[in-house]
Parts: sequence; C-alpha cells; structure tokens
Amino acid sequence: MIKILCVGKIKENYLKEMIMDYEKRISKYHKIEIIEVKDEDNLEKEKEHLLPFISPRDYVITLEILGSVMSSEDLAKKIDELFLNYSTITFVIGSSLGLHDDVKKRANLALSFSKFTFPHGLFRGILLEQIYRSFKILNNESYHK
Repeated sequence: MIKILCVGKIKENYLKEMIMDYEKRISKYHKIEIIEVKDEDNLEKEKEHLLPFISPRDYVITLEILGSVMSSEDLAKKIDELFLNYSTITFVIGSSLGLHDDVKKRANLALSFSKFTFPHGLFRGILLEQIYRSFKILNNESYHK
C-alpha cells in the first residue's frame, strides 16, 4: 500500500479534483490511502496527530526541502525495490511549519522535490503525479516522457 499522510485539508476544488484524479489513476496499480490530519499551530501537536498513522513496519519517506533529490526514474526504481521488503510505503507531507524532529527521525528517507516552497495542495498533487509516473515507468507504459 501507498499511504500519503498529510497535515491539513485541501480547500480548493480544482486541487481536490487533481488529487482525486491521480488517486484513481494510482489505484489501478496499487492500493493507495490519503490520510489528512489536523493542521495545528505547533509542530508538537502535529506530531501527535501524525505518528499514530505510521506503523513500525512502514517504510517512511518524509518530504523535506533539505532531503535527497531523485529523478522520476530513480523514484520509480526505489518504489519497486521497497515493495520487495515493505508492504506499506508512507509519504509524509508536513504543514507550513515543516515536520517535528521526531517525525523526521522516524523517516527511512528524507526526499526533496526542490528547494522551492510549494503550496500544500499543489505539492500533494505533484507527489501523486510522480507516484503515478513511477508506476507508468515500472510498467513500461507511455506516459513518462
């Protein structure tokens, strides 16, 4: 399973539609679950909302500006390799405050898509698109380029 753990809810309908579209596309390849937790005014509270959704058996990828950078092909290969040993890959998207250090410490991998700061909802869509692209690459299907 792919689990997307997010702080905050999406308010804009056009972003909700994009997210639902990619969620539907990904579900043809793999089970996916998006979990939204309450956006708080401090990282300690957000941590308390996030950690219960992370199983000790999950491979956890936090999305962080200072994380490692990968190409789409590298991400596809990583996802393929991870599913050999893990039943769940959990991606964690923090709030505008970032992520609590305890959440970062739980991560198996910190991943960065850019040094840019993205709007929360748009970034969720970008992450889902890259996961979808990964499955297209892994299945040698024409979408990737």
